[in-house]
Amino acid sequence: MLVEQFSAQTRQNKTLELTTEFVVAGGGLAGVCAAIAAARAGTKVVLIQDRPVLGGNASSEVRVWALGATSHMGNNNRWSREGGIIDEIMLENLKVNNDGNPIIFDAILLDKVIAETNITLLLNTAAYQVNKSNERTIDSVQAFCSQNSTEYKINAQLFCDATGDGLVAFNAGASFRIGAESRDEFDEQLAPVKANNQLLGHTLFFYSKKLEKPVKYTAPKFAYTHQEIGANPRSKNIQGKDSGIKFWWIEYGGIHDTIYQTEDIKWELWKIVYGIWDYIKNSGKFEDVENLTLEWVGTVPGKRESRRFNGEYMLKQQDIVEQVEFNDAVSFGGWAIDIHPSEGIYSDQPACSQFHSKGVYQIPYRCFVSKDIDNLYFAGRNISATHMAYGSTRVMITCAHGGQAVGTAAAMCIEKQLSPKQLLSAELMTDLQYRLNKFGHGIPGIPLNKQNGLTKLAQISASSELNLSEFYPSGEYMRLSQACAQLVPLTKGAVPKVTVKVKASRPTQLKVALRVSAKAQNYTPEKNLKEIEVELVSGEQIIHLDFSDINLADQYAFITFYANEQVSIALSAQLITATMPVFNKVHKAVSNTGKQTAPENSGIEAFEFWTPERRPKGQNLALKFTPAIAAFNVNNLANGHLRPWLKSNAWVADLNDPQPSIRLSWEKAVSIKELILFFDTDADHALETVLMEHPENEMPYCVKNYKVKLADGTILHEVKGNYQTVNRIILEQAIEVSEVIIELEHPSKTVPASLFEIEVN
Repeated sequence: MLVEQFSAQTRQNKTLELTTEFVVAGGGLAGVCAAIAAARAGTKVVLIQDRPVLGGNASSEVRVWALGATSHMGNNNRWSREGGIIDEIMLENLKVNNDGNPIIFDAILLDKVIAETNITLLLNTAAYQVNKSNERTIDSVQAFCSQNSTEYKINAQLFCDATGDGLVAFNAGASFRIGAESRDEFDEQLAPVKANNQLLGHTLFFYSKKLEKPVKYTAPKFAYTHQEIGANPRSKNIQGKDSGIKFWWIEYGGIHDTIYQTEDIKWELWKIVYGIWDYIKNSGKFEDVENLTLEWVGTVPGKRESRRFNGEYMLKQQDIVEQVEFNDAVSFGGWAIDIHPSEGIYSDQPACSQFHSKGVYQIPYRCFVSKDIDNLYFAGRNISATHMAYGSTRVMITCAHGGQAVGTAAAMCIEKQLSPKQLLSAELMTDLQYRLNKFGHGIPGIPLNKQNGLTKLAQISASSELNLSEFYPSGEYMRLSQACAQLVPLTKGAVPKVTVKVKASRPTQLKVALRVSAKAQNYTPEKNLKEIEVELVSGEQIIHLDFSDINLADQYAFITFYANEQVSIALSAQLITATMPVFNKVHKAVSNTGKQTAPENSGIEAFEFWTPERRPKGQNLALKFTPAIAAFNVNNLANGHLRPWLKSNAWVADLNDPQPSIRLSWEKAVSIKELILFFDTDADHALETVLMEHPENEMPYCVKNYKVKLADGTILHEVKGNYQTVNRIILEQAIEVSEVIIELEHPSKTVPASLFEIEVN
């Protein structure tokens, strides 16, 4: 029993002082990935999160689906899903939660963090004060946990602000911006003529559920009335059966202070949300809503924008649109420059305007490094970017990918006793990029450096290599109601001749084209190299397309069939790594109408969108190639690229090979401790975390079962049921070998075994 007597003096809360190497404030996806990356590199980390769960806007408290460069597969960024730790998390979520339950995603994030013994996790703990040893150096952070009434003082060498609003950086005195820059400051043509304080607003979601009986609903008195909701410019967007983030356009607060007025903004959103639900249930304007019940309403708004801090470089509109390359690239983006009217739901303008680039863009390390505080990183939506560039960089998977870069860099600084700015030397930056890519980070255009590993010294051979002579027909046909193209990697030289079986309902003319991107690394088919018009008769027939007079370097090409309702084209059930069909179609979720129209004098480019269908749709076209496409050879396993980029960059086995295998041989015995295998987990597939259901729980291209053997048949390592991109095999002790054999099983009868890269150390 504890008895405390009256105290004339105020009592102090319990205080704990912690000393660590790296403090990450903010447990959204950026902070989670920063903490995990640093911890896995051997750094001691304290992760401070002011909420009861991790994930930020992706958590069950807010329930935004996490997305990045894949953009719902609605842009031209093929094979662009972010790699590394966030890829591991998303694939884990797909495996156990492909129906998008936000509670399960919470648990996955918690599992990932507490598995790291180097992380001390402080939930329900808000950082509120920074202490500095001098004007440019943070010494410690103070935080308070509301659940255990404990104050923490956390000392560290390095700090990362991943709080969104930049609470640590603000308190430390770092320079920042709020609002939109003027057009002239960075020569951004999308920017307003004059700088302003208008921001993107908050959104608060709700979930509904259908029961087996009618459910009545009585709105709280603070909710807006039917008349007020019906008069709103956005009321036409209301769909009775929509739920969660389908109501992303319930946005408010951009004309207010999105930091200090957040609670006021939340109350306005509650009035709107409860009013909309009352409107759906009781206005009589919606059918089949009698059995719907209000299952959940958010208590924490999803915040889009507040402070952006000044780094060593500020990303701008041109960097995104022109896909500028940086020597210090450590991350990438690909979401559109996504601008919303600051009045949000009360605006009569479109709820958003999205302006896409023709491909992914690099984000330099300097955007994550504070210009003013020498031991401070930024991660997440508060990195150094203009308001226009921020329209793209703010999305969660882009933030998470940058978070891994920060965590890896911080661990490198601790290891080498350097400051963040010192990593900008060419040699150290190359080392940082290598460390990131070694874990599957996938920085566009920057391959895994093979200079220090043993793969480059090995002679690599395989039991077979796919020479793609044909996508074997399944017997199914697809009507060309929309233009369709088969995207294939072509090798240097003449383009193969193509044949395909089609059906015509009556005599007609079919137009076919060979198209490529102006920038070879992109997947925007803006250049027509050759068009062929084929006269068709009624019925089934084989057509021949001769593109052999065209010569290309290593580059992807679009064998394009233009829309013709009278024509159906043969399909294949085969799935081949680094190939896919794409369609010139409308994708409303990302403001895609089939073509991007550039506003006048905006600095934005006009181009067509060619995007894939989600499985189970999206079968390859049953094309034959003469000669066969030899783009899947074993040499790709040592070129450093972890996904398609200019070419397939993958080894693919022949599907008729009963036991695919890869052999690495060295002239002299070498000492190996580690093997890293990079598998194909379909980096084109967007893995939205909530609300969206996925047809699979693992990627069909991924090799599930494999063995690593020595020349005498000794099994070094065996895996069954793999579903992750990166498999890192660390041996208990280094061994001397002159040969290693990797035996793989085909994922299925229609999917050949494949591998992007092997790293041996």
